[in-house]
Amino acid sequence: MHNFQKLIFWQKSMDLAKDVYLLCQKLPSDEKFGLVSQMKRCAISIPSNISEGVGRNGNKEFNHFLGISIGSSCELQTQLILSEKLGLVENQSIEELLASVNEIQKMIFTFMKTLN
Repeated sequence: MHNFQKLIFWQKSMDLAKDVYLLCQKLPSDEKFGLVSQMKRCAISIPSNISEGVGRNGNKEFNHFLGISIGSSCELQTQLILSEKLGLVENQSIEELLASVNEIQKMIFTFMKTLN
């Protein structure tokens, strides 16, 4: 059993979720139920699935929930790229968030190898 709050990739994914929420405040209100909703859902899904996996019955289930976190991070990447392509946000903002997502993904993949 791990303390999820001590996991660096959980901490970084919480920071990412916060940054995505702040970015979403700048998006047009007509995206409230579209892209904004999806981005927020994916961003919070990453740390949520990490913490849920910690509470499960062993490494196999934990690994499964880490995989879900990776999937949510890939969805978020797509939505961030789309928001930039649509001209809703500046490229620099997106690049910083994408770098954070990549870092978190690498950390989760590395950790998953220790669970096998």
